[in-house]
Formats: sequence, C-alpha cells, structure tokens
Amino acid sequence: MAIFNQSKNTAFNPQEINIINAGTKISGDLSSEGDLRIDGSVTGNINVKTKLVLGASANVQGNITAQNCDVSGVLNGDINVSELLTVKATAKITGDITSSKLIIEAGAEFNGKSSMNSDTAINLNDYKNIHKNGKPSDTKAPVISGSIAEKASL
Repeated sequence: MAIFNQSKNTAFNPQEINIINAGTKISGDLSSEGDLRIDGSVTGNINVKTKLVLGASANVQGNITAQNCDVSGVLNGDINVSELLTVKATAKITGDITSSKLIIEAGAEFNGKSSMNSDTAINLNDYKNIHKNGKPSDTKAPVISGSIAEKASL
C-alpha cells in the first residue's frame, strides 16, 4: 500500500506546469490555477486560469475555459479563451470558439462558429477606412484576417 506525503507546507507555484501524459485517460472535470498541458485523453470540462496546451496526441471531449490556449490535438467541445487561442496545423476541433485573439494555422480542421469578444473586433468598414486614410485608426484588433483584406480590396 502506497502512502503519499501530505505535507501542509507545499505551496502553490504558478511557474510549475501540470502535465497529463500520453496514455493517461481521465474522466471528470479538471480545474487548474496554473498552466496545464494535456497529451492524454480527457472526458470532461477543463477550466484553466492561465495557459492550456493540448498536445498533438491529446483527445478532449468537453468544453474548455482558459486565459490562453494552444490546440494541436483533437477537441470535441466549445472553447472560451479570454486572450489568445492558437489552433495548430495538426488540430481537429468540433465546437464553437470564443476568444479575443485567434490564430488558425493552415491545415487545421475547425467545424463550428467563431466569435471574438466585442472589445477587440474590427469590421470591414473600419478596415477600409484604415487603408483609405493612409493611417491606422485606433483599434484593438491585433490581426486582420486575409478574407477581410481580400474583401476590402474589391
């Protein structure tokens, strides 16, 4: 029988990363105050106060809430990220995305709706005005998608 050290002197260290390795399967909701990396399988909702990384071998069946998130694996569920969501080329997402900033690499599979938090969105008319006046307007949008640039040039 194993006995685990239950020292009360252990303090939370936000610099340490929690890792769920490949081959590990978890059923149930996860919550973390610090960064979390998942390379295994999780069936349940995930709530991370800082950064969540889903590695290429990750398979998540549930909703995600995080400050920042990088997705390289499979996700079936909705994602709500308050800052930056990066969808890597190997990612396969089925679900809706809400984030302030979004990067989707070529090759990624995404089936769902995407919406940006209203304080960072830029619309087509604002984009046209930026280029018509020759100087940028005061927007908070960090990146303008290629599709907006193509439509604005018409």
